[in-house]
Amino acid sequence: MNEVEVLDISRDAVFTLLKVVTPVLLVALFVGLIIGIFQALTQIQEMTLAFVPKIISVFVAIILLFPFMLGQMRALTESLFNRIAGG
Repeated sequence: MNEVEVLDISRDAVFTLLKVVTPVLLVALFVGLIIGIFQALTQIQEMTLAFVPKIISVFVAIILLFPFMLGQMRALTESLFNRIAGG
């Protein structure tokens, strides 16, 4: 294994990580923005109002996106196994 192969594997791993994590982070960002705007408009500064909906929405997003996330990680794993088997 040379440096080019290591860089290719690392690049594939980082891109897979970004593809898996980005949708969940966008959901958390969007829900946090909506809650922040709501808190600013109503001047409600309750701490649980910021965390509970975000936790629930991220949990639901993970459940709904799990098949996609699993498919991306499986494709990376199969690619790695094929590279190992190929020598």
